[in-house]
Amino acid sequence: MNDAAPAPTPAPAPRRARVRAPELIGKGGWINTGGKDLKLADFRGRVLILDFWTFCCVNCLHVLDELRDLEEKHRDTLVIVGVHSPKFVHEAEHQAVVDAVERYEVHHPVLDDPELATWKQYAVRAWPTLVVIDPEGYVVAQHAGEGHANAIRTLVEELEAEHEAKGTLRRGDGPYVAPEPVATDLRFPGKAVLLPSGNLLVSDTTRHQLVELAADGETVVRRIGEGVFREPQGLALLPDGKVVVADTVNHALRTYDPETGAIELVAGTGKQWWQGSPTSGPALEVDLSSPWDVAWWQGKVWIAMAGVHQLWTYDPASGTVEVAAGTTNEGLVDGPAAEAWFAQPSGLAATEDRLWIADSETSAVRWIDTDLVVHTAVGTGLFDFGHRDGEAGQALLQHPLGVTALPDGSVAVSDTYNHALRRFDPATGEVSTLATDLREPSGAVLVDGDIVVVESARHRLTRLRLPEEAVQVEAVAHRTRREATEVAPGRLRLDIVFQAPTGQKLDERYGPSTRLLVSSTPPELLLGGGGTGTDLFRELELDPEITEGVLHVSAMAASCDDDPANEYPACHVHQQDWGVPVKVTETGVARLPLILAGMDETV
Repeated sequence: MNDAAPAPTPAPAPRRARVRAPELIGKGGWINTGGKDLKLADFRGRVLILDFWTFCCVNCLHVLDELRDLEEKHRDTLVIVGVHSPKFVHEAEHQAVVDAVERYEVHHPVLDDPELATWKQYAVRAWPTLVVIDPEGYVVAQHAGEGHANAIRTLVEELEAEHEAKGTLRRGDGPYVAPEPVATDLRFPGKAVLLPSGNLLVSDTTRHQLVELAADGETVVRRIGEGVFREPQGLALLPDGKVVVADTVNHALRTYDPETGAIELVAGTGKQWWQGSPTSGPALEVDLSSPWDVAWWQGKVWIAMAGVHQLWTYDPASGTVEVAAGTTNEGLVDGPAAEAWFAQPSGLAATEDRLWIADSETSAVRWIDTDLVVHTAVGTGLFDFGHRDGEAGQALLQHPLGVTALPDGSVAVSDTYNHALRRFDPATGEVSTLATDLREPSGAVLVDGDIVVVESARHRLTRLRLPEEAVQVEAVAHRTRREATEVAPGRLRLDIVFQAPTGQKLDERYGPSTRLLVSSTPPELLLGGGGTGTDLFRELELDPEITEGVLHVSAMAASCDDDPANEYPACHVHQQDWGVPVKVTETGVARLPLILAGMDETV
């Protein structure tokens, strides 16, 4: 007889919340399906990931890249569907979404949802957001922001095994139908630079190469860097005659020598920078994050580091990089460079005493002076945009991607989503329109007194005379398409929902592994609860006298493999910034949950 106590029965694994997935609805229809309309029932038997994205958002582009390996590895059991949910008015144009799907090589079906119908059904609050639906049509997980690829990979494998055993997994080809290729010399070009020879060098972004054009801006002289670049963007001529290239999706800088044809990696490791990574050091040992433009200023290469909302510098003499401005928080805050906030800086132009910046997500033109103080010329924040000329304080742009310094001290703005070339004159403080009927202009370069505009969505360069009189256009103002969340006055409980992925735990080895930063626009909205802390919840105190505003929330959590036998566990950083428009009403909610990863179990 064995007197040993019986082994305890293992506790059952917690059941996932069973929430039936709402139907997929989008007035714009489907892209990449060969003209077929799809319903949620068409995906039954497959693991389905909904990727809520908008094409202005660099973090959304990062997630597209994160998902590519997963999509390929599980192509017979997994379907990814992009749900395009616009922030800007231009992003609600169907053709613009079609263009973006090709531009960013999206190889799965996309639902064009210009009225945010599906966004609202799934209670999404941030770009990007990923929702995982099991083969029986139930939502099993939601993740906001970047860095969730490993967690989703694990979940997909669990769902495959579970539903294979239940007989509810269906294997086979997915619904993706590739569009017909279009023959053009350029395909969604990004930026251009004038070479000493008089020719133009263009970043041919979607074809992953550079193209040298003759002085006419049309005749192809040579194609450069096939197999080297991935979606290159910014170009800048260096004093030694080489061109520095922002190799955006490779998270790197390279130089190209027009004389010899040599291409050299000068900065970046090929890996994307994450919170906690070094922010200075030998250029080839420090990660970068989606460098979008470059400019030579004050003896260094300045980098518009769109992926982390900062400006960095690369010093060719010392071979080093470092952060020059910005905190990684997304927004519009002026002041000393180390304290300023940017929002996806995407264009740079240098003069002797200023570095001009196209700060795209705040629809702003900004500049940094030689004392390293950041100023705003045009723009008010993340949610106001439009096409309005006049005094700079009330003028509006819509997601500009480029700036070009003009001979008279003013700056031309590639006002991308307004399909226009605008001008800001510091002498008068006025904004005017130089040209309209361009198609997503993303950069421009001066050539013999004319300005050559990169018309990205028309796949060409367009030469314009600089008119003495600006074109007048009817003023239009917009706010972001998202509805404000109604919140009660007084106390508001903010909860960041985060559940560590299966097999992982919060990394507490070196102290707290979570961070929460809260602020507001206007600042007076928050009477209490602002600032930085380590808990993923916060009691906020709202001023009942201020009826509307925006809560800016930034959350980060680090998790590591939970295996005591593993001396070097793999760790992952999950992070997201939210800008939540709020309206203070007596009938509003007293709790605001924002999902970083997992499911909000209180609903």
